[in-house]
Amino acid sequence: MRQPDIEIYVRDDHVDDLIHWLGREVGDLVLPPGAGLTRKGVIHTAQPIPLMIVRKAAGKWASIWFDSDTTPWETDVDCARAVHAATGHEVRCSVGGWTESDGEADADRWLKINDEGEAEFVWAQKP
Repeated sequence: MRQPDIEIYVRDDHVDDLIHWLGREVGDLVLPPGAGLTRKGVIHTAQPIPLMIVRKAAGKWASIWFDSDTTPWETDVDCARAVHAATGHEVRCSVGGWTESDGEADADRWLKINDEGEAEFVWAQKP
């Protein structure tokens, strides 16, 4: 089932690789300088895809949020797999769609995709 938006995490020092790949492979990327650690932009495709990058959203990890249900990927996992295949860098995402009504039990369950494969793990982020 297609998710209403996509969010993945990459290490902060790999954000530029991701930005270059998005602009080359997904669509024309317009990403003006942001204020502080946050940058907002858009990927121009048949349906524009709003994008927000928050550096250091989780320690050394940056959040990349595609605020659209018209991305090339149906799920966070599909996007994470594509980014890892293209960049070779570890990518993290939620194991599936999650909302607050799902409860807290699965909120910290994540999937990491790297050269060793795919593995589920608990990413207990400190407040």
